Amino acid sequence: MMKKTLTVLVSLIFPSMLFAQVIGSIDNQFNSIRQNGVSTIAAYGDTVWISPALNRNIGNNADWYIPENADSVTDGIGRVFSLALGQDTVMAGLGYSASSPDGSVPAGYGFYISTDGGETWNFSDFPLDENPPAKCQSSSEDYERPESVEDYDPDCDIVFQYGGETYTRTRTTVSEQSPPYELSFSDETIFAAVWGSGLIRSTNFGETWEKVILPPTTESSLVPEDTYFWTSTFSFFNENTQRSDTATINRYDPRIDNNLLGFSVHIDSQNRVWFGGAAGVNVSHNALTAPTDSISWKHVSFDNSSDGLTGDWIISIQEEPGTGRIWMTNWIASNENESHSIVYTEDEGETFTQMLIGEKVNDIGFKDGYVFAAGVNGLFISSDGGDTWIKSPQIKSANTFIKSSAEFQAVAATTDRIWIGSNDGIASTDNYGQSWEITRVDFPLSGGNVYEPEARNVNSYAYPNPFSASVYEVVRIKFEVEQQGNVNVRIFDFGMNLVREVENNSFSPGTYEAVWDGYDEKGRKVANAPYIYVIETGDDKISGKILVVD
Repeated sequence: MMKKTLTVLVSLIFPSMLFAQVIGSIDNQFNSIRQNGVSTIAAYGDTVWISPALNRNIGNNADWYIPENADSVTDGIGRVFSLALGQDTVMAGLGYSASSPDGSVPAGYGFYISTDGGETWNFSDFPLDENPPAKCQSSSEDYERPESVEDYDPDCDIVFQYGGETYTRTRTTVSEQSPPYELSFSDETIFAAVWGSGLIRSTNFGETWEKVILPPTTESSLVPEDTYFWTSTFSFFNENTQRSDTATINRYDPRIDNNLLGFSVHIDSQNRVWFGGAAGVNVSHNALTAPTDSISWKHVSFDNSSDGLTGDWIISIQEEPGTGRIWMTNWIASNENESHSIVYTEDEGETFTQMLIGEKVNDIGFKDGYVFAAGVNGLFISSDGGDTWIKSPQIKSANTFIKSSAEFQAVAATTDRIWIGSNDGIASTDNYGQSWEITRVDFPLSGGNVYEPEARNVNSYAYPNPFSASVYEVVRIKFEVEQQGNVNVRIFDFGMNLVREVENNSFSPGTYEAVWDGYDEKGRKVANAPYIYVIETGDDKISGKILVVD
């Protein structure tokens, strides 16, 4: 049995920042990132790529590359959900927000693949099954309503072979609920974890795709020598009761079986393929090379043990360089005894070392022996392989900050720094978190940026606007100081009664942001209403409106 490592979490307590001040000066970059919410980051050498717009940065340059010949992202609805990099190879899994009766849902869009470092792109359509025959579609004249389980017609589903046995699986005819959450590749073989479509594989660099069969949730393995039962339900009209009824049948069905849902995939240094869904983790020794009817899997799920998984929903799987440890995030899936955490295994899932119990972690990254865990409740850093952790205080740079309530979503390491994606910008450090540089959307007062180059010139603007303190935490007011001198920034209600003095100090020429948290001078949250900001710089007076809607 593996000895469980005691995780010690050291919390550094710093006084919370008073969100009524001026920060800067701030650069004015035309080639900016598209949005501050960055949920996916991948790095190779000194190059980092980010979501959602397939931006690239080389060597921590101030400018961010905007991809050419990638119109599905630059001009279309596609957004980057996943990234995988190699020498001159860039792969991006694209999704989009689709409308449904229940609102917006994530959907699969396709895959971009570049073999020249992102200069040119090949697009691979999201793979879907053909529609079922007319006899299976209720809108067709040939349709015959099933009246018993004996009326189940395999032709309405997809027939497949595994280990010499014949089975059926449900068809995937729409891309809704199948965004490509994770990619991993080796040579010309690509794996994609695509939620409702499960795990798919291409052995020809994205030209064609095939579905990879996974173990049922109830099984600890999948091998060609055995037979299997994947639980599904078949609906029919019961003539005796004159009501709809269901029966259990053997059908590969991700709507019923959580282990068939795809969220994470990783090819490790030993050419093992790791796959995570919502019913634990699966590992295969032959998934890279075997035909789909012969791929074997070991399946490990939550068992409430002290050296097992703490939760069945596997969000991210990463290998720590130099150690061979396979790390993964555990989220609660369905069992009330599950808990959020991160774990690692050194024995192919026989045992796991648990840490950060209770923390909802999105991604894990490594740099020079340090481990970084990007979580909903903060960024956690370990310098000793996970034995002890420090929760990073609020991330600040010399001229800006990431809001204290930010969720951290992605981690990647370039040659000389670690990059952290959040819902409020990108943080990077070359000294393991002792100091930070921050990248946020830059929208200059004059001329806009690469995404809106025709934007009109303004002397100030507030964002987000309308503003909700409970949603955004702070509103930022961008303005220019043209000459050294005193700057006074104040917030008034619509009757021009003073609500808060943000700053009254001397500043050098440059671009700045005044930051207000939506509270008045007495520490009370202001009421929903329009407010006026007034900025006095020397002989100039600038004003604008902020609509508070909490």
